[in-house]
Amino acid sequence: MQLASLVAASRLIAEQDAIAVIANNIANANTPAYQAQRTQFTDWLAPASAPAGEAGIAFVADRGTWRNRATGAFRKTGNPFDLAIGAKDAWFTVRTPQGVRLTRAGSFSLSANGTIVDQNGDPLLDTTGQPITLSTSDTGIAIAADGTVSSRENGVIGQISLVRPANPALMTATGGTLFAANGPTTPVGNPQLMQGMIEDSNVQPILEITRMITAEREFGFLAQFVQAESDRQQAAISKITTTSA
Repeated sequence: MQLASLVAASRLIAEQDAIAVIANNIANANTPAYQAQRTQFTDWLAPASAPAGEAGIAFVADRGTWRNRATGAFRKTGNPFDLAIGAKDAWFTVRTPQGVRLTRAGSFSLSANGTIVDQNGDPLLDTTGQPITLSTSDTGIAIAADGTVSSRENGVIGQISLVRPANPALMTATGGTLFAANGPTTPVGNPQLMQGMIEDSNVQPILEITRMITAEREFGFLAQFVQAESDRQQAAISKITTTSA
């Protein structure tokens, strides 16, 4: 295969990765606090691909993905266990079987034993690193802007842990809307927590669909180019073979 086909094939693979990322964004357009992902590509210059003083052959290299950390829109639900964080880059902490994870998806509920849990059943942690559990007598649950949880019967029950990673760029997704901090975190002094609210995904569906259409067109064009090059080479080989015979 000629260099032109190899370069086109590298771009084809990159477009395939981009389509997968865009499709995942669209699938999570209604996932609370989901943050859209973007692909990052760069050039990879093939060594010794051109004479001295001339430009080399540049292939497309997939460098990975990055997250759009913009805050999603806030939506009122009226559910006392739905919580939205007003402060940017502040996160809830939950305990999963794999360890403590961070999330901004504040769709919580009560488990059978009264523990506040996320949609996966993982307990929401307080500032001491322990699950927050309500008694059967607790009603009229109020959650203040600083994360303090209280009930009409028993007063203050605990305070929700809200933290900010020292380096958000080190965070890695571990499934759904959960992230590993991969570094130190610090308590957020003014998390601006809002009870009865949910932060929606920051995915813009129309924009993502437009990106998908563009990526699919690019993919189709490149696939046609690679096929045309293959046909041209096969025709050239057949002609040479026939002439030699």
